[in-house]
Amino acid sequence: MIIKTLGISTSPRVHGNTDFLLRDALSGAESAGSKTEYVHLSDYDISPCIECNACYSRGDCKIQDDFQQLSKKILDADRLIFATPVFFMTVCAQAKMLIDRSQCLWAYKYVLNKKLFSHERDRRAMVIAVGGSKSKKQFEGILLPMKSYFDVLDINYSTNLFISKVDDLGDIHKHPTALKVAFRLGKELITAESPPPQKPINVELF
Repeated sequence: MIIKTLGISTSPRVHGNTDFLLRDALSGAESAGSKTEYVHLSDYDISPCIECNACYSRGDCKIQDDFQQLSKKILDADRLIFATPVFFMTVCAQAKMLIDRSQCLWAYKYVLNKKLFSHERDRRAMVIAVGGSKSKKQFEGILLPMKSYFDVLDINYSTNLFISKVDDLGDIHKHPTALKVAFRLGKELITAESPPPQKPINVELF
C-alpha cells in the first residue's frame, strides 16, 4: 500500500524558511516511496470559527468555505507534516484558524460519539516550527495546540523539528544541517517501524 503524505505550510510568507523545510521533508517522504502533496494554507479561503456550536448537533461546520476541501485531504492522509513559523511563542494565526475550525471534528467524536474512521489506521504526524528567537522556550507553546489537534484527527504525534534563530527570508539556507535533517525526518516518518512512539521525538536545532 502506498503511504500518502500531506504537507501543510501555514506560514503567511510564501517561499519562506518554513516552506523550504517542509518541501525537503516531503522530498524525504517521497524518497521512501510515499505519494506526497504540498499545500500552502494561504491558497485556501478559510474563515475563523465563530463558536456557533452548530457542529454539536450536526457534526460538521456550517461555514461553507475551503475548510471542507482541506479537511478531506487531512483525513485522507496517512502522514501529515504541519509546518508553522513561531509567532508570539505559539503557532501562527493561519495555523490556529485551521486548528480552531476543526472543532467540528472534535464535536463529531466527543459530543456525537462517532468515529472518524471505520477501522484502525497507522497515521503519523510531524511538526516543523521555525522561530527567530534564541530562546528554547519559544517552542513550548507549539506543543499543546498540536497535541490537541492531532488527538482530534486520530493521528499519532510522532516528531517535532524545532529550529531557532531563523528569521529573515532565506536564513534557513545558511543553517548547516536544517534542510538535511528535515529530509531525513520526512523519510523516517515513512520508514519508521510500528508501533509509533508514545510521545513525539524532539529534534531541536539551535
